[in-house]
Amino acid sequence: MNIPLFQVDAFTSELFSGNPAAVCILDAWLEDPVLQAIAEENNLSETAFLVPNGEDFELRWFTPVAEVALCGHATLASALVVFDCLDWPAERITFHTRQSGPLHVTRRNGLLEMNFPAIASHPTPVPQGLEDALCCELNETYLAGEDLMILLANEDQVRNLQPRMSRLSELECRGFIATSGSDHCDFVSRFFAPSYGIPEDPVTGSAHCVLIPFWSRLLNKPDLHARQVSRRGGELFCQDLGDRVQIAGDAILYLRGEITL
Repeated sequence: MNIPLFQVDAFTSELFSGNPAAVCILDAWLEDPVLQAIAEENNLSETAFLVPNGEDFELRWFTPVAEVALCGHATLASALVVFDCLDWPAERITFHTRQSGPLHVTRRNGLLEMNFPAIASHPTPVPQGLEDALCCELNETYLAGEDLMILLANEDQVRNLQPRMSRLSELECRGFIATSGSDHCDFVSRFFAPSYGIPEDPVTGSAHCVLIPFWSRLLNKPDLHARQVSRRGGELFCQDLGDRVQIAGDAILYLRGEITL
């Protein structure tokens, strides 16, 4: 069996930046252990698997160690592959997911626009051990779905974080979103999920399901420009739509090949 494989840098227009994701096109679903083994072999933060379903696609995402309920950059990567490599004739693609419902991606004005569910955040006490894991003092933390959001004073604090990953992985949380306002855009962020095999994710679309409504409310504006300030970095153009968010970005194809099973 040969499986088409693509690797895409998402949320960037330049190779070797943004967030790399693998995209595999399947005729039908393989057993979950096989999907997980492929994701582990790819050793990227996410591998997306697509199965055609009429005029739409079914979509699932796997880190090297687990399946996830929602992934932004691998959805963006999947859309680029469908549009550019499968010669998709329409300007919109619908992906049906198991845990996050239908997701729509539209190509408009040179960008790929994703329509995702908004995720509310709620103040919560700083978890025991988090300050030690992040090596800094914390004042504001928010519970946001499966993740914990940490509000820091400025962009330098976000950029200079050097988490102790082994200690961070011991805390009962999927991922940790560090964020602040910025003088160069509306807000910046970084994302850490060591317990899911992702010490730091270069650019995290799903985290912006939390960040967009939070910063839209804080800044009193619906349209937001965001940057993820990891080493590779990425740029996102965002809009608060109430119970949904729009996350737009660019993507570029790096590699195409085949997996032989």
